[in-house]
Amino acid sequence: MLGASAGIDSRGANPVNGENAGVADPMVALDAVTVAFGDILALDGVSLEVDAGEIVSLVGPSGSGKSTLLRVIAGIARQSSGRVRLAGVEVAGSSGFVEPEHRHVGMVFQDYALFPHLTVAANVAFGLRNRDRAAVRAAVSGLLDRLGLSRYANSYPHMLSGGERQRVALARALAPQPRVLLMDEPFSGLDGRLRDRVRQETLDVLRDTGTTTIVVTHDPSEAMRIADRLALLDRGRLVQCGSAEEVYARPSTAFAARFLSEINELAGTCHCGRVETPLGTFAAPHVSDAAAVRVCIRPEHVRVGDGPQGVVARVLSCEFLGDTERMLLAVPGLDQPLCLRNPGHKRLSPGGSVFLDVDSSGVVVVPDDGR
Repeated sequence: MLGASAGIDSRGANPVNGENAGVADPMVALDAVTVAFGDILALDGVSLEVDAGEIVSLVGPSGSGKSTLLRVIAGIARQSSGRVRLAGVEVAGSSGFVEPEHRHVGMVFQDYALFPHLTVAANVAFGLRNRDRAAVRAAVSGLLDRLGLSRYANSYPHMLSGGERQRVALARALAPQPRVLLMDEPFSGLDGRLRDRVRQETLDVLRDTGTTTIVVTHDPSEAMRIADRLALLDRGRLVQCGSAEEVYARPSTAFAARFLSEINELAGTCHCGRVETPLGTFAAPHVSDAAAVRVCIRPEHVRVGDGPQGVVARVLSCEFLGDTERMLLAVPGLDQPLCLRNPGHKRLSPGGSVFLDVDSSGVVVVPDDGR
């Protein structure tokens, strides 16, 4: 049962249904959410908003707080401080706590958590108890048909493939028409092309239904593929939030730059808004003078020139990757090999010399984080 202060707002509106909530309110709003386990901060003052119909990826390394944040939104974990609002109504904070079953939030777990003793149809119908039987049958039938599962209605979970079980878990989560869907590493158990196909099918359904969705993943490539925005977490803190293009092209920290893809990091010091490196001098307009910095250069922004111009380098290795080659090069003045991804096939042999050019528009200069 909900306490009088938690389940109903001052106008008698149920926060689950969002009645009387402002139409402009984000569907999910986290305000300075902190979760402490003794002296350990699993979440450290995280603030994040997710608009209705938006798909947001929570991405970061293991232990960064991604799953803890999902559990707080769902109500199966309580924050130490801060508050959570759904559709403009506080469900966890100073005004009280709304139990998980009253938040109208669906979840898809990494292991799918299907009931092994129930058929596919019964699993999907599980969240529709106490409703009209004809309506339940129609809802279940519609979801199974939409997800290509109709022929498995009377099968049991152990009879299905991993991709089919994932779709059943999605159907079960969507059946009650949740305001928010939370997915915790939903595709991690799938391999290769199956993972790509099931992920795309899932996204198609979520976008067709306009379901507000938060997806946890540790895979930066997946995060960039699936979300309208990605929220990058590190050690319990929100490092950066924005579209994949924004975070990739304009990372705010060295951690953000290196997490999303392979980068070349060059240490340097800012002088008069510029940083000198063995690969050239680059602008650092937003860095304090004399500050230690990292110059971040992604492999695709280093090019092999056609003539004897630019920075000379020695080829250490060359890997064929299909549409590109990954090369490691020794550059005078650099302690570590420089990585380059070269479109096409230069067929360069180790030991040979090349001349390099750097696309300065793709270079990012950020404060040195000492990592």
